[in-house]
Amino acid sequence: MNDIRRTILWVIFGFSMVLLWDQWQIHNGKTATFFPTAPKAVATAPADSKPADVPDAVTASAGTASGSDVPGAADTAPVAREKITVSTDVLKLTFDTQGGAVVHAELPAYASDADRSKSFVLFDQSADRIYMAETGLIGGNFPNHKTMMTVLPGERELQDGQNELQVRFESPEQGGVKLVKTFTLKRGAYDIAVKHEVVNNGTTVVSPQLYLQLQRDGNALDGGNAFYSTFTGPAVYSEEKKFQKIEFKKIAEGKAEFQSSTSTGYVAMVQHYFASAWLLGEGVQRDNYARKVGDNLFAAGTITNVGDVQPGQTKAVDARLFAGPQLEKTLESLAPGLELVKDYGWLTILAKPLYWLMDKIHGIVGNWGWSIVGLVLSLKILFYWLNAKAYGSMAKMKAVNPKIMEMRERLKGNPQQMQQEMMRIYREEKVNPMGGCFPIMIQIPVFIALYWVVLSSVEIRHAPWILWITDLSAKDPYFILPLLMMASSLLQTALNPVPPDPMQAKMMWFMPLIFGVMFFMFPAGLVLYWLTNNILSIAQQWVINTRMGVPPQFNLPNFKKADAAVTDVKAKKK
Repeated sequence: MNDIRRTILWVIFGFSMVLLWDQWQIHNGKTATFFPTAPKAVATAPADSKPADVPDAVTASAGTASGSDVPGAADTAPVAREKITVSTDVLKLTFDTQGGAVVHAELPAYASDADRSKSFVLFDQSADRIYMAETGLIGGNFPNHKTMMTVLPGERELQDGQNELQVRFESPEQGGVKLVKTFTLKRGAYDIAVKHEVVNNGTTVVSPQLYLQLQRDGNALDGGNAFYSTFTGPAVYSEEKKFQKIEFKKIAEGKAEFQSSTSTGYVAMVQHYFASAWLLGEGVQRDNYARKVGDNLFAAGTITNVGDVQPGQTKAVDARLFAGPQLEKTLESLAPGLELVKDYGWLTILAKPLYWLMDKIHGIVGNWGWSIVGLVLSLKILFYWLNAKAYGSMAKMKAVNPKIMEMRERLKGNPQQMQQEMMRIYREEKVNPMGGCFPIMIQIPVFIALYWVVLSSVEIRHAPWILWITDLSAKDPYFILPLLMMASSLLQTALNPVPPDPMQAKMMWFMPLIFGVMFFMFPAGLVLYWLTNNILSIAQQWVINTRMGVPPQFNLPNFKKADAAVTDVKAKKK
């Protein structure tokens, strides 16, 4: 058992050293040795003459490209291209009359990370970021997101007392077909109703398909951290296969796997704290796709049949575009499974109730920092009986530790007899060496889930706590919380029984120092969570030890003894 523990500790120690070395290399302007990041590429849009970002039509039989969807010239003279800006209380959108695409989206309720005086930008079309929402028709010579459209006059800003406004685009006739897009923005809503009307002014029946896509470059978000990471990229949800993340790398390699044909769900583009998604009605058959459309440029979307449109007839398809923060309750109200864009990973089943509890606590205390403290306190109360067993077992170990140390010193030349004698002492004293580990192991998934709740919740972003902590999603500017967390970890180590193995005892003192350094780069909210957990664990351990008649004692490290033990082992090997 001691060998297994020692091996695990050395593996953790080694991996920590690798991460720290890489960060030191990056800090000195060099490339990371073990986990280098790819250089930030500049996304380039495909040439207008052959728009690779217009998807292929899907055949009814095999889902293959029809080959007839490459747009031709418009039947009328080109329209001048312009940008239209529309504002509500929660969104500021810029539309491009080329295709009626949404090419810029600001969220006034959320500040930019780079400049708090400016709004956060989600959609963008600039030198640093390409991220747009586009729609169009395929399956023939029909209008698509490359077609120049005319914007109709109307309100451009939501006025007081007004609950919604509309932006309407009309394409010229192309192949006898005109496409009319109507965007309806509502007060307080991050979802936008998008109505597509297909008008057949020709003389023959047409059967177009409508595509809804999100186009984005493959660059990671700025301000990332090597010690923790969040997913950026497309995602598909369907009732059949639930939430499926798609890595840009897999798309580029042609190895992306996801539910393609379905009648449920959505296609989204996910990043830390924010997301966008195209939503069709439940029961509407659609074909999802994700592909590379340019140099470091990717598109993810869905295609649905408009149906046969007779000459002189108009058919409409309704959809919604979501572009906003990952507010769990808002996402749940919009579409089944949409809340999963707030990615908790494989611990979602535990993380969702933890977020619910943290949100309820926030409703009482009104501060997200104190909500984190309250949530950890609630979990400590919930698991008190398990922790009591763990600390009780550790107290018994501490009580028999002098016997173990004396026995090891006496039988250090006979490892086999030493092991037998140790088992005899444990048996007579009714001590289970694993008794302190098992109850704690059960709680680990819960506290990992809590870690992801704190990391993923947009409510924590830019949220203040007290005094110098003005942003729980950023690192502590003065590193006070990490230092307190490191000190609490060392105190916790001092209260635990001294491991019989001197080398293991030495490692147990180094681990808090190593992880403490890593926490210097963590968001303050996560450090607060760990610090609170440490303080409550120390208090609980102190109370339980006192009740069991084993007064808390500080076991300071004896590095000289550990070094002597290592020297002794080496001498015996020689």
